Amino acid sequence: MARPSFDGVVEAVHYAPDGQVLWVRVYVRRGATFSDRVLLDRKTIIERLKSGKKYVAGQRVPYLASTFEVSSPLRLFQSNGKDILIAGDIQADQDNLDGVPVI
Repeated sequence: MARPSFDGVVEAVHYAPDGQVLWVRVYVRRGATFSDRVLLDRKTIIERLKSGKKYVAGQRVPYLASTFEVSSPLRLFQSNGKDILIAGDIQADQDNLDGVPVI
């Protein structure tokens, strides 16, 4: 089985009232397999993306362990001196993880 080309799968997101991501629920790759669900706060996910880690939006396939249906990669860019988290090929002035369920 080929090793996945991503370091984590973002399954759900929680936004603050101002539209910024507060935390995400993620499956993190641990060698050949993935962790259980882990909550990562905004600061941690931004640090990991800046360090070169690759995260994608998606969900685990039931009963198939480390198999995921993935949609779009998470991207990080700066606008007016602040970090913006984006999933997909959209342009936005605030965080927007399009396609990721909101909790």
